[in-house]
Amino acid sequence: MAKVIVLATLATKAEETTYLITRLSEIGVAARAIDISLHSGGRILDGDAKVAAMKEAAARATIDAVEAVAGDAELVVGIGGGTGGEIALRVLRALPITYPKMLVTTLPFDPRATLADSSIFLIPTLADIAGLNAILRRVLDNAALMAAGLCRNDLSGGDDNAVPSVGITALGATDGAVAPLVSALARRGQESSVFHSNGYGGAAFARFAKENAFDAIIDLTPHELTRIHVDGAHVDMPDRFSAGGDRPRIVLPGALNFIGLGEKSLLAKHYLERPHYAHSGFFTHVKMSDTEMAHVATKLAESLNTLKGPCAVIIPMGGFSHHDRPGGAIEDPALRAVCRDTLREKLSPKIQLKTVDAHLFDPQITKDILVTLDALSAQKDTSCTISLKKKTP
Repeated sequence: MAKVIVLATLATKAEETTYLITRLSEIGVAARAIDISLHSGGRILDGDAKVAAMKEAAARATIDAVEAVAGDAELVVGIGGGTGGEIALRVLRALPITYPKMLVTTLPFDPRATLADSSIFLIPTLADIAGLNAILRRVLDNAALMAAGLCRNDLSGGDDNAVPSVGITALGATDGAVAPLVSALARRGQESSVFHSNGYGGAAFARFAKENAFDAIIDLTPHELTRIHVDGAHVDMPDRFSAGGDRPRIVLPGALNFIGLGEKSLLAKHYLERPHYAHSGFFTHVKMSDTEMAHVATKLAESLNTLKGPCAVIIPMGGFSHHDRPGGAIEDPALRAVCRDTLREKLSPKIQLKTVDAHLFDPQITKDILVTLDALSAQKDTSCTISLKKKTP
């Protein structure tokens, strides 16, 4: 049985696909191709017809790929440029989240949104996939070696059924609270899974939450509310603040006080007129306005009010992030008060709301989180398992 499945538009990429399969065979790895061609009969399809044909090709290939994954296949590899790469991505994203997946592509897209909630290894081809040449052969050779390594995974000590962990959201701006929390949970024998709330990591967080990967959720950094409802790069994640809704959940307004934007030189003038600071050479954090804070706090309350499981909100009135403190570039006690007052007004009475006269990074906040977590867990005895087995599509 084939250990590697290769997704490719054989109508246009047969030579390159055959080369990769041959190279895999030479190093002892059996592989076979799944054709993701449009089968247009040589016709040039108009926009709508082409999009429909791509969707159909992905649907056909997904059925075959899922069956292969449930069998003996240990890796699925896609090869493609703009059209083939997109079709292959649709198939790869339909496979289990941690199942090994690889895309060899000309990279004609920004990969962040596409890969946000799926583990896919990207191999840029550098040259176009338009006939074999020295550059492309080397890239495909490297891809074959990587594929062989993934198929020969004999690492010991792993557990196919992962122990449910505490799902936590984080940013560099809130790490002063996240790191102590992770350590405190570890001392109690609880594993943490931390996700970067940067507009993309939240999508993976939500997908794992839906797949019951967490026995509890500590959404310490719901910063993605600002990206979704105000401004900033992000992927669509409609269930970011509601997935895993039957699990005990604690929410804090970490990094809810700023908008995460790009390089300072690229910002609009009205943002530069606000308090702001360079988080790095690529990113600038701009302070939220009172109106924007009221808006995102309302949206957060609306999501939390739909949860079925026990939920609590803790508001650290001493500051929401590393620059929201005395001497910080975007310190604003009044903005925190807007968040507190809006949540008081909008949250359902069933949700506990606690304010603490301390900064997010204060050890007291960690203690309050742990005490609250125990109380919520006592309200609902939860148990869950997430299967990471490769054969579970």
